[in-house]
Amino acid sequence: MDLIHRFFKEPGMSYFIFGPRGTGKSTWLKMRYKSNCLYLDLLSPQVFREYSARPEKLEQLVAGNSNIQKIIIDEIQKVPALLDVVHKVIENNREIEFVLTGSSSRKLKRGGVDLLSGRAANKTFHPFMASELGKKFILEDAIKFGLLPVVTGSESPAETINSYVSLYMNEEVKNEGLVRNIGDFNRFLEIISFSNGSILNTSEIARESQNGRKAVENYISILEDILLAFRIPVFSKRAKRHLVKHQKFYFFDAGVYRTIRPAGPLDSPQEIDGIALENLVFQNLIAWNAYKGNGNDIFYWRTKSGTEVDFILYGKDTFVAIEVKNSNKIRSQDLKPLKSFLTDYPQAEGLFLYRGTDKLQIDGINCISCEHFLRNLVPWKSIHSIINMNE
Repeated sequence: MDLIHRFFKEPGMSYFIFGPRGTGKSTWLKMRYKSNCLYLDLLSPQVFREYSARPEKLEQLVAGNSNIQKIIIDEIQKVPALLDVVHKVIENNREIEFVLTGSSSRKLKRGGVDLLSGRAANKTFHPFMASELGKKFILEDAIKFGLLPVVTGSESPAETINSYVSLYMNEEVKNEGLVRNIGDFNRFLEIISFSNGSILNTSEIARESQNGRKAVENYISILEDILLAFRIPVFSKRAKRHLVKHQKFYFFDAGVYRTIRPAGPLDSPQEIDGIALENLVFQNLIAWNAYKGNGNDIFYWRTKSGTEVDFILYGKDTFVAIEVKNSNKIRSQDLKPLKSFLTDYPQAEGLFLYRGTDKLQIDGINCISCEHFLRNLVPWKSIHSIINMNE
């Protein structure tokens, strides 16, 4: 497919850029830095062997290319020892900037690496945002296959997302030595897929997947560390009701969720599509927030009686409660969770996203097309401005 402009912005200093493979980090780097830079790809067997054996060669490379001000090291977690050399080079020459990419900071942290002690910013890269794709964004396809660039640009997205899950998600944890038994991990992945968009119950997942609870907690941490999944806490600031305490779980991409989750005759396609749509909104919110500078926190809200609002965005200038429904009609009961939340927090703005096309306001709650919201969710706009913009 044609190259797509990404919303990621450099911080103006050396930085790490973490994100799962297939999100387009390397493609973006090659587009952004086309000249006057050094590029080391540690996925290359030869480059890996050279620098794992002699990390100090990087210092010699820098000395031999004094005109170069930008150095890119792809998959830095492959050779953590390189960070000591990077640190030394930055200290000796503040004009040189490093861009250090990787799928995870876990291996670096596990090796006792301090991620350059604040001398490099930490940034994350995500699947496409719907707004990055523009007219190429097709909601139905995104619900089925997600928004990974490697999938979106494929002529066979179903085959590509299946290959991505079977090869990358298994091989990433296996090659990095993150799990001992890949079979146990695969059973865990299958079982936790039923918790996508739901409250996380590690004891139940452990029982269903035939893993110990500590192993399950470790697997969940691994998914988070390599940015394949996220947990969001319940919003409890100045709570006026009894709330649940457990976190909610989401995969980083709706297509990954759909591929991992088993489906049979008893599974409702409408239910699975609904969770995938919610996941799609979530991953766009995560990317939007990251590219804005992570100025907002993302929560959900659920009372012990079961009243739940999908997402609460809370920041200096943001307080929005969002409910997502895979329906082209709005029923009065669909708005009850938002009404309950707004009763407790009248300072918040209520937003109901649905599959219809009409822009409505019902009892003070803004109801807009989910597709319209996703297409217009860009880092330089607030949620409020998107809600109030003309169709």
